[in-house]
Amino acid sequence: MSYATAAIATYGNVLGTLDHLVAKAEAHEKGEALLQARLVEDMFPLHTQIRFTIDQIVTALKRLGSLELVSDDSDIASFAEAHARIAAARAMVADTDPASWPASGDMVEFTLPNGMAFAMQAHEYCRDWATPQVYFHLTAAYAILRAEGLAVGKVDYVGYMMRYMKQPTS
Repeated sequence: MSYATAAIATYGNVLGTLDHLVAKAEAHEKGEALLQARLVEDMFPLHTQIRFTIDQIVTALKRLGSLELVSDDSDIASFAEAHARIAAARAMVADTDPASWPASGDMVEFTLPNGMAFAMQAHEYCRDWATPQVYFHLTAAYAILRAEGLAVGKVDYVGYMMRYMKQPTS
């Protein structure tokens, strides 16, 4: 399996998890006030963690798939908007052809808004930069929801694993 095929599947799983977590938050009694919740004062709130999870995937698709995708860097104001952005990102992932990604050893270079510049091979970018960034923000969103009292657990985080579960034999 190529790094591109693995990454695309991973990003699809992450977006499914994120959509599930947003649905659980939407159904909670605290409602959209949860979008402002944060773990600690110097961390971004839930709405930003949702946006960053999506944006890291879209950015990876742009850098690796050489696609002309536009990230939406505006705040997420509602759960409906969060679901819509997740759906749009899921469509981008589904439409991504792994054959269009650079060879594993091709270089990917990028500069962050703070001026830090990086250069690494495509598979390294995917493994060491993009995928950890995605999971960092997904985990932060999960942790915020847990801290706010939502009944979420491992099955909510890795629910996609249920498709592999074997039925017990008795």
